[in-house]
Amino acid sequence: MIFRETGLQLGSLRLSWLALILTLCIAVRLGVLIAFPSVFAFEQTDAIHGSEAYDAYAQNLLTTGIYGRTLGVPDAAIPPLYSYALAAVYAIFGRGYLQVGIFHSLLDCLSIYFLIGIGSKLLNRRVGLLAGLLYALYPYLIFQNLTLIDTPLFMMLMHGFLWCVVCLREQRSLAFGILGGVLLALGALTRPVIVPLAPLAALWFLFRLNLWESVRRLLPVAGFSALLVLPWVVWTYGVYGAFVPIATNGGMNFWFGSNPLTVPLVRAGFHPQWIRPQTPIRTEDTRLANDDLYQLALTYLRENPRQLPELLWVKFLAYWSIDVFPTRNPIPGAVPIVDPSGELRFQTDAGEEFSLVTISENDPVAAYSGALFDVIGRLVHRLYFGALLILALCGILLSARQWREVSLLWFVQLAMTAFYVIYIPATRYRAPTDPLLFLFSAYAAVALLAFALRRARNPQVRHA
Repeated sequence: MIFRETGLQLGSLRLSWLALILTLCIAVRLGVLIAFPSVFAFEQTDAIHGSEAYDAYAQNLLTTGIYGRTLGVPDAAIPPLYSYALAAVYAIFGRGYLQVGIFHSLLDCLSIYFLIGIGSKLLNRRVGLLAGLLYALYPYLIFQNLTLIDTPLFMMLMHGFLWCVVCLREQRSLAFGILGGVLLALGALTRPVIVPLAPLAALWFLFRLNLWESVRRLLPVAGFSALLVLPWVVWTYGVYGAFVPIATNGGMNFWFGSNPLTVPLVRAGFHPQWIRPQTPIRTEDTRLANDDLYQLALTYLRENPRQLPELLWVKFLAYWSIDVFPTRNPIPGAVPIVDPSGELRFQTDAGEEFSLVTISENDPVAAYSGALFDVIGRLVHRLYFGALLILALCGILLSARQWREVSLLWFVQLAMTAFYVIYIPATRYRAPTDPLLFLFSAYAAVALLAFALRRARNPQVRHA
């Protein structure tokens, strides 16, 4: 192995390197929290970067004990787990940005720990540590995971589930099976997009184990995950009188990604969330509204099959853009409108083909058009993620011979890409899997270092 030829041995330094990375993760995030209170201090500014919905659900839970956006009215408009976790933070430590930021930073530390474990088992300890460092210093995630959003919780659960899967394939263990099932269930209650990873993990097991042994090891994962999700499914059935797959926001996201304005808006750099359908939606019930939006999107796709390749391609490019997508945001008081001819313009009047959503001067989204985010932030992200993406592509090629191990990482990227290209892409949806991509970046970087050291130690190699 090229890594052994470097002569670099971590030995007893393994724990200290891990501690250093985790300490750096905490220090950087606390530094950003303290340096930019005007951005993160939502309890002082009343401007929540992330999602104000989670804050509303958390406060309503503490007030009434009922999960719902409207006080005392139950619903399942968004997955529940992060709102419950946020309510627990508020109840114990109070409602504030420092409490949320510290909570999220600790979740990031757990994610980094799991990431290093995954990298160490699938590739090499050095690769895992370097990927952990790249995660700790990833500018985009530093910002996003300090906002009030479910991303850090989802990342911790996803990385933890994958770590359990890797450990479980390495050795049969009931403890890993139970923990994997718990993390999978909690991940589904945070973002259901984690669910497709389960059958892909089972396929990955078959690359090393026979069918019977794979079933024996994965059965506890499936069983415990189903048991933990069941109470929420029963609760939502009691609320809506029908089966609800975790939450009722899927139709909205599907329609955003499959309507006549999706392609022109995404091509212009806008997220389609700023438009609303003209067709009446049964808004009195979030499940009925979800069904209506799914039907609108499916009708559009059935009536426009020739537009499907372009639709998927445009969303794929947006998902994997080295820039932060959306690249453009509405300005206060105006929204992007695309004429039937494809011309993009801003307008403030409602009542055209789609009813419109406007933002106010104090809307947090308005801040993303300023120099700090729109110029400096985007430039830093392009340089950081762009360089690591190139390294990752090299790492994928270099590690191809180890496909029985690294294919799990391929499956994660393929599953998430497929899901969000079908629905609607954004950088914040891809970001949870970026650290797993950085494992390939780290692999390529370590390989390049090994090659450079060999050349330095053996002049004959240099002149060969």
